[in-house]
Amino acid sequence: MAEIVLDHVTKRFGDTVAVADVNLTIADGEFVILVGPSGSGKSTLLNMIAGLEEITEGELRIDGERMNERAPRDRDIAMIFQSYALYPHMTVRQNIGFPLKLAKVDKPTINEKVERVAALLGLTPYLDRKPSQLSGGQRQRVAMGRAIVRNPKAFLMDEPLSNLDAKLRVQMRTTISRLQKELGTTTVYVTHDQVEAMTLGDRIVIMRDGVVQQVGPPQDLYDHPRNLFVAGFIGSPPMNFLPAKITPDGLRSPLGTIPPSDRLRRATSGPNTPDEVILGIRPEAFEDAELVPDADPSTTFTGTVDILESLGAEKYAFFDLGTEGMARSEHLEALARDRGTQDMTGTVQITTRLDPRSTATEGRPLKVWFNPSAIHLFDPASGINLTEQPRPETPSADHGRPSRSP
Repeated sequence: MAEIVLDHVTKRFGDTVAVADVNLTIADGEFVILVGPSGSGKSTLLNMIAGLEEITEGELRIDGERMNERAPRDRDIAMIFQSYALYPHMTVRQNIGFPLKLAKVDKPTINEKVERVAALLGLTPYLDRKPSQLSGGQRQRVAMGRAIVRNPKAFLMDEPLSNLDAKLRVQMRTTISRLQKELGTTTVYVTHDQVEAMTLGDRIVIMRDGVVQQVGPPQDLYDHPRNLFVAGFIGSPPMNFLPAKITPDGLRSPLGTIPPSDRLRRATSGPNTPDEVILGIRPEAFEDAELVPDADPSTTFTGTVDILESLGAEKYAFFDLGTEGMARSEHLEALARDRGTQDMTGTVQITTRLDPRSTATEGRPLKVWFNPSAIHLFDPASGINLTEQPRPETPSADHGRPSRSP
């Protein structure tokens, strides 16, 4: 196991900055996720840790030793790629034990270690099979076994689940999480899937255009995003963004005029706060007003349900806000491009997550309550979250839905 330190690490390809001035300390035994859209620099950063890319500026240290000039084989790390990269002519036993054979480990020791790793991964019944006789999930477990058997200081995983179908991805997420906890090996994991990031990591590093946007435990990033990009990238379904204007009476928005709480007053009292802001609110901050006792009329709105999705344990109701619901910012435009939704123009839908007892019906009006304490306000120009002061990193909180009480 090892501590990994990235000290002002930068990577340039000619005049292009792929990774910009990253400062990050990954603790011994920690599971850290690098997440972001395509081209965000996450794989480049991983490759610099592995030694597959040279570091242009800054220093990489593993266990306190500078690694910039060391070859990949001298860093005592193991990489797991999205491609299984198994030898088709070898059995599972031979594939897992191959790194030890290269290291000239004696045969009895190889057999002992392979048997132990196979038992850990549930591969014992398949040790004498060839890769062509295995499922995708089993092949990925063989690739993991080949990395584990070396007992490296750190695992580096580059989108290892992207070639699997949805059901297998869920199963393998559980396997990877369990293994990392059992082995306690420092792990750096790259993905573009924010659901993987939220469910796997001790901490998440969110990247965009080579720049680290925010680092923290999953729940902390979800509850306290620093900017529009983080707020929109983390969460499924994503956060709703609406235009809002600061007035003496409160926040004027498509949800109505929201009375100013102490929290919102503090967020909007700065000398450089713009009059027009972007209001962010997550789907779970809404509820059917009929199910909220004594709901304050100032925290409700009535709209016609455009689309209703009933999932058994919850319902998603979508409301078409038309053009008045369009929040405008170059940060939101970039986020839409990253999601591939930049062609969705004209009208805006707001997504609400409701209790399954809700009587919401498509095509009929519904009175909806929203939790004002769950509102975030963003500066449209800078993208900064005005309702969040700079926060120290804290242990991850329990996952759960925000309070339903007004």
